[in-house]
Amino acid sequence: MPQRQDTSAPDGVPAALSTGPCVPTGETTPAGDATAQVMEAWQRERPGVDATPLAVFSRVARLAKHLDQVRKAVLDRHNLQYWEFDVLAELRRAGEPYELTPGQMASAMLVSSGTMTNRIDRLETAGLVTRHADQQDGRVTWVRATAAGLAAIDAAMDDLLQRETELLAAIPAEARSQLALHLSHLLVGFESH
Repeated sequence: MPQRQDTSAPDGVPAALSTGPCVPTGETTPAGDATAQVMEAWQRERPGVDATPLAVFSRVARLAKHLDQVRKAVLDRHNLQYWEFDVLAELRRAGEPYELTPGQMASAMLVSSGTMTNRIDRLETAGLVTRHADQQDGRVTWVRATAAGLAAIDAAMDDLLQRETELLAAIPAEARSQLALHLSHLLVGFESH
């Protein structure tokens, strides 16, 4: 049986933690990083436990909470709820004539057909979408974004992208594509199961 290599730093802390919580050698975490404080506390209290996953997942979880607040504030300015934004965005991305079937949208948004029907009803009442039967197959219904729906999603999307671009300014431009790639690999790992 092969010998297990000792990867601990001299003080007994795993080498992965000896330069800080998932920070490249020679760099330090910014002041005020709550996750770094959590990592340090775990290193102090449980020095034999490799808590490095927290350096990624705790930050992702905290960022998700902050991002939810940012997105909610943007959507509030446009009098849209998350689900309204999602449905209109799905239709907008479909391209002209900006229509999909309820089943296509329910599948893409991972919601039940009943939930999708309720959302479409409410958006139709608000004048943001219309419904019409398929010309070849009357059993098929298409949902189409109205001019008001397209204007609403475009304005909200422009505002959201501007705000998120401002937030990303904290990361050097050359590092953003690498971060996006790493997050993509991580996400595919979850979604492929």
